[in-house]
Amino acid sequence: MKKILVANRGEIALRVMKTCKEMGVKTVAIFSEADRNAPFVRYADEAVCIGPPPSNQSYLKVDKIIEICKELNVDGLHPGYGFLSENAEATRKITEAGINFIGPSPEAMELMGSKLAAKAAVKKYNIPMVPGTDEAIKDINEAKQIALNIGFPILIKASAGGGGKGMRVVEKVEEFEEQMNRAVSEAQSSFGDGSVFIEKYVGSPRHIEIQVMADKHGNIVYLFERECSIQRRHQKVIEEAPSSVLTPEIRKAMGECAVNVAKACNYVGAGTVEFLLENNKDFYFLEMNTRLQVEHPVTEMITGKDLVKEQINIARGEKLSFTQEELKIQGHSFEIRVYAEDPTNNFLPDIGRLNTYKRPEGMGIRVDDGFEEGMDIPIYYDPMISKLITHGKDREEARKRMIRAIVDYKISGVETTLSFCKFTLEHEAFVSGNFDTHFVGKYFTPEVLIEKDDELQEIAALFAAKIHSENVKNPTQSVELSVERSKWKSNRLK
Repeated sequence: MKKILVANRGEIALRVMKTCKEMGVKTVAIFSEADRNAPFVRYADEAVCIGPPPSNQSYLKVDKIIEICKELNVDGLHPGYGFLSENAEATRKITEAGINFIGPSPEAMELMGSKLAAKAAVKKYNIPMVPGTDEAIKDINEAKQIALNIGFPILIKASAGGGGKGMRVVEKVEEFEEQMNRAVSEAQSSFGDGSVFIEKYVGSPRHIEIQVMADKHGNIVYLFERECSIQRRHQKVIEEAPSSVLTPEIRKAMGECAVNVAKACNYVGAGTVEFLLENNKDFYFLEMNTRLQVEHPVTEMITGKDLVKEQINIARGEKLSFTQEELKIQGHSFEIRVYAEDPTNNFLPDIGRLNTYKRPEGMGIRVDDGFEEGMDIPIYYDPMISKLITHGKDREEARKRMIRAIVDYKISGVETTLSFCKFTLEHEAFVSGNFDTHFVGKYFTPEVLIEKDDELQEIAALFAAKIHSENVKNPTQSVELSVERSKWKSNRLK
């Protein structure tokens, strides 16, 4: 492959292109009218406007993308994540057009895209699964009896679901029918598939995922785990690698299970197998994401492996460049997702212009982003501004480095999740590692950030009063000193 089209936008498009440049591979960017001036467009060797801002008129136009590939003699297509990355029908079209799709086969996507089909596929490998039904619910009375046998609370889940949609926790039998009907309706409207199943509700789980990589020669490895338990609205906000609670024995067992899941669908490329961890020892297969994950940088930081480079080489037909035995965990890494959202207002998107945008710098700090100062956050796409990643010799060094990086990250014009992430990283439960997926519900309220802001404003006011008092006593005090102090006040309030 000498030329790759990146069928995505923003930070992931830029991240893929940087690896391509290191490998001597030319890149083609596609962009919507909203992204015309974005950094990834300028970075690419060639760029083509594909349509208006809405993604269904631009980034999801697979036929138009294939046309561009043919016109520009593109050899391969990297989908990033989101958009077409797990679209089996689009992948099939791209492959049939003679373009090398950098990812798994459409058959693997279809198999793992259905939670029920995935459960059936991995069953022969004795993968531990949450107790529940193996097939879609057809008879509500029969399902109610199964739920009673499992024991309440139970979880109703959409087979084609994700991101918490089509999911209902049912606390007691009297609520079962109503919640079942709601789950089916939401699954149908969100995914075009009303199939749902039921599982035991794991009350206080941790969300652990295993990165796998498989080539076309039958080699499959796992690149250890990522802890993804800090979530809001079933969406991850903070990730770390490795997990602070896995023993080497559990890590090995989960990794081998993840490899078997990949075998079950003849997987090729980078993929992620997700598990629920209960009581820090019992784990259950949840699903497989058939793409590169948003949080892949933490795995790169602790392994020293460029996952995009491996993806491209695998798509070229090359063997994995390393074995399982050669992989070692090197230090600890955190990633926070910096969203244009207001954590004091239920994490609602806060679209606007980046009036100030200054990235943190220094040892062990990486920023994957796709924005610059003065740019607008478009209303048409996910409001993620960047991913901030830190690495240290151990968890505590990486954590303190992240807190420093958050303080140094200057963004104005929109509200962001930086303050929430700092609150989390400093919270006793997070510091101790004693947390689960309910962290936000247990410990976070908008008031904790508002109170902190009030406290900083009070400190600034007291400091300003002190300066005024000193100036009254010594009116010849240098102007330069006052300017420096006013800068301190301004920075503390950001």
